[in-house]
Amino acid sequence: MITISNGLSFLRAPLALAFLQGNTYWRLAAIILAMLSDSIDGYLARRNSCTSRFGAILDPAMDKFFVYFALTALFIENRIAPWEAAAMLSRDFFLFIYGACMLSAGRWQSVVFRAIRWGKATTALQFFVLIGLTLQISFNWFIYASFVLMGWLAFLELFQTNPQPEKK
Repeated sequence: MITISNGLSFLRAPLALAFLQGNTYWRLAAIILAMLSDSIDGYLARRNSCTSRFGAILDPAMDKFFVYFALTALFIENRIAPWEAAAMLSRDFFLFIYGACMLSAGRWQSVVFRAIRWGKATTALQFFVLIGLTLQISFNWFIYASFVLMGWLAFLELFQTNPQPEKK
């Protein structure tokens, strides 16, 4: 279903393509617009009572598309080391492990797709690091280590928000 909020989520795809321009100002504009669209799409969906499972999956998927695309461009330009890029994407590794756990336990259908605190925090930090990398700012190792920590915390939060069904 195409709604205003889903349209804002889809907007992150062409914004990722704008990252190919290589121009610092274009890249900064793309990141800032991606951040703005990410911060208001869920709010509009809730405000207009048009939340959906599709939108709950689309929003983080488009965040990931934008971040992966931007990181790939920066990696190709040798502006980020492989371990730094891997650390920035470690939350998604933890999400993959969580999904595999749910599938193997036969609980995939009961998973509720919604924003979680550590997922939002990770995405916000990813956007800010992308701004810094675009401006050729180097980050200390602990910034990248914080991505791994937040990924682990997101993993734990998912287990808390989707508890085991009670046995009868």
